[in-house]
Amino acid sequence: PLFRSIVPPIVEELKTEARRRGLWNLFLPDVSGLSQLEYASLAEIMGRSPVLAPQATNCSAPDTGNMEVLHMYGSRGQKEQWLEPLLDGKIRSAFCMTEPDVASSDATNISCSMVLRNGMYEINGKKWWSSGAGDPNCKLAIVMGKTGSDDAPKYGRHSMILVPMDAPGVKKIRPLEVFGYNDAPHGHFEVHFENVRVPASNMILGEGRGFEIAQGRLGPGRIHHCMRLIGMAERALEMTCERAIDRVAFGKPLAMQGTVQAEIAESRIQIDQARLLTLKAAHLIDQYGTKEARREIAMIKIVAPLMAQTVIDRAIQVHGGQGVCQDTLLPALFAHARTLRIADGPDAVHLASVAKMELKKYVPSRL
Repeated sequence: PLFRSIVPPIVEELKTEARRRGLWNLFLPDVSGLSQLEYASLAEIMGRSPVLAPQATNCSAPDTGNMEVLHMYGSRGQKEQWLEPLLDGKIRSAFCMTEPDVASSDATNISCSMVLRNGMYEINGKKWWSSGAGDPNCKLAIVMGKTGSDDAPKYGRHSMILVPMDAPGVKKIRPLEVFGYNDAPHGHFEVHFENVRVPASNMILGEGRGFEIAQGRLGPGRIHHCMRLIGMAERALEMTCERAIDRVAFGKPLAMQGTVQAEIAESRIQIDQARLLTLKAAHLIDQYGTKEARREIAMIKIVAPLMAQTVIDRAIQVHGGQGVCQDTLLPALFAHARTLRIADGPDAVHLASVAKMELKKYVPSRL
């Protein structure tokens, strides 16, 4: 479909109303006063309308993660120039990490180069799945690239830097589609950086700190993603139940069919299991910090997207032909849930992480 880089007027109307009600920047504890646990339940509600609700409350990815990075690691100048307008909803941002030419699930493969010359970093590389780059208000990208040599420590070779989207050499190549959805105007773009030059002061925290920043960024962000997925699954289950009661087949409502009843029960069980595990992870972040909660964060990143995908798939099945066409939001929800089994780290990577943390209890010297 044609990519339309136009923000519907209703979005600004909703943002104005959300601010009036105090429903603004709820994701950031130091601004909202909410803990991760408290915000988690609000993120679930937003997940019922996964496009409009987060944007209306200035709680959309990747802006939330980028604002967290600037809030936690940005310099005073970086905060004044970029964080303040992001918090105010005046601009939006993109996050450029994944690359088309390497297996980015192992982020140490990232090869986009950042070379310091005469007080300026020169950036060259290709990125894709740069979410948010299509928005007409996207003014900033946080870019992860390689600053250290191959002789440097494995996790000390990469850095994050602030790049204005209007900097010479930043080229938006094409919007990428997710199962046919281009998610306009937000979009997911392939972006090339060709001899892009930015001041050394744009470096976040310092050279070689990219993985440190990434871990701080991704922990709370995964809580937000997972709770929104739970909201999506709840809406899909509601649609399943309403459809099952309304439709009659073979002489009785679908809701009276044993197979449909079993799937509704399985969906309820799996949603509640995923919610409790996510709330546990949020509680651990609040009490002990992201590092101490890394096992539970990895666990929910495995559980929640697969759960949502499964629950939405059941809803599609109960809706029949209507479930796979444009008459309901189910296909878009399914595409979103399936994508999140890859975004922010694929299932296999998180499974390996959980296994290693579990095995360390028994053979700590060998893992």
